[in-house]
Amino acid sequence: MSATDTGGRVSQFGSAVAEGWTRERFGLLGAVALVLIAFAPPFQVYLFTDFLVVALFALGFNLLYGYTGLLSFGHGLFYAGGAYGIAIVLRDLGPVIADVVGAGISPLVTFVIGGVVGLALVVAVAVPVGWLSVRLEEIYFALITLAFGMLGYSLIIQDPAGLTNGTDGVIVLLGTVDLGGFSIRIGGRRIYYVISALTVVTATYGVWRVVNSPFGAVCKAIRESPDRAAALGIDVSHHRWMTFIVSAAVVGIAGVLRAGLASVASPGLTHWSTSAIAVIATVIGGATYFYGPVVGAFIFLYIRWAISRFPALEAYWELFFGALLIAVVLFFKQGAVGGLLLLRDRVFGDGDGDGAESGDDNARADRGDNS
Repeated sequence: MSATDTGGRVSQFGSAVAEGWTRERFGLLGAVALVLIAFAPPFQVYLFTDFLVVALFALGFNLLYGYTGLLSFGHGLFYAGGAYGIAIVLRDLGPVIADVVGAGISPLVTFVIGGVVGLALVVAVAVPVGWLSVRLEEIYFALITLAFGMLGYSLIIQDPAGLTNGTDGVIVLLGTVDLGGFSIRIGGRRIYYVISALTVVTATYGVWRVVNSPFGAVCKAIRESPDRAAALGIDVSHHRWMTFIVSAAVVGIAGVLRAGLASVASPGLTHWSTSAIAVIATVIGGATYFYGPVVGAFIFLYIRWAISRFPALEAYWELFFGALLIAVVLFFKQGAVGGLLLLRDRVFGDGDGDGAESGDDNARADRGDNS
């Protein structure tokens, strides 16, 4: 790309930012916020890193639910797959990699290799699980994914071939990189936040490209009417299978990041209650909006954190979340994002939704119908 083309793109971006609350302005403000968070107090950095991981988890889940119409209660299986993949590599192959590349840079190399192995493990599991699951629909699909998830949970607890360490899980030690007299602890809160933020932003952009591609258009067509999609010549089962695999891969990346953040890969990641976190975040934020799961994850984690600040409320935090979900279902049928955009349109007049809308034409049409 020439300097002229680059300058033109920068100029167009600047013009879009200056025009109003456009997607470009939201993106710029988001990038500034990500940078500023790195200088926040350590616990807030940790909490925001946790939010990024959960947001990516929910975003990957919503590729299957919000865009293809398949509700899965077993995505914790792939969340745990990514976590256990990197954990086992760090535990069993760390010394071998150190002998090959040198002790100074080996923690970083091992982390990257572990992440790739964790992602490959998730895809290897998702291929047969997805092939069997997509042959069912609606509640039957939800039940079979729940069954696969709990099967994985039971298998991990059994500690096959001594790989998973049973109920204790596998400890994740990221180590310290020593280069040129500088030491960087990968597991340090600020360093790991930077790694997580870059990974999540890249993965989010990848998912955005998928949902705004012809592949994503077919997903939406299947969501709206599988029969009509089939009548148009679309192989519905095959496309659902491919979407299942892509969705699992995104969740697997979140699982890799979760292992490093929690410093352990545990069986609880596979449990249905972990899968429910993605479902809750998506419902709260709005499944028909691309950034709905991200907003839902933010609301979920920060309300959960706020409740934990009061011991009297902490004992009954499920009650508060139950009330929140009831309110969302009754009064915000398109989630928090849909409710905020509807409120904006009623206060300031109808807008084009470029500021926060995902690019999903169906969601825009639904919002307009309900205005």
